[in-house]
Amino acid sequence: KFWPVYDEYTMAMAKVNDEFYKVIKEYALNQKTLTDAQAISMVKRWSEIQVQQAQTRQKYIPAFEKVIPGKKAALFFQVDRRLYALMDLQTAAQVPLVLQ
Repeated sequence: KFWPVYDEYTMAMAKVNDEFYKVIKEYALNQKTLTDAQAISMVKRWSEIQVQQAQTRQKYIPAFEKVIPGKKAALFFQVDRRLYALMDLQTAAQVPLVLQ
């Protein structure tokens, strides 16, 4: 019962993450010529993506609760969030800051 929910969840998160990596790629391509408007647009899109990630997690909490006990569901989301934090850290370490 767990794996179908997990697969659905990972597909939903992958869609959100694809949008994040589009922003990163756009930044990488335009970093040296980035305008103020482009920089703000990217920050807004990045913030929206973070909201979408949180909303996706919230949407799937009840689905996981139905197939695994509450403590295991909580542990799943703790581990999931930590893995995403590690991926965010790796990405941040590789992406240079906006040049002024």
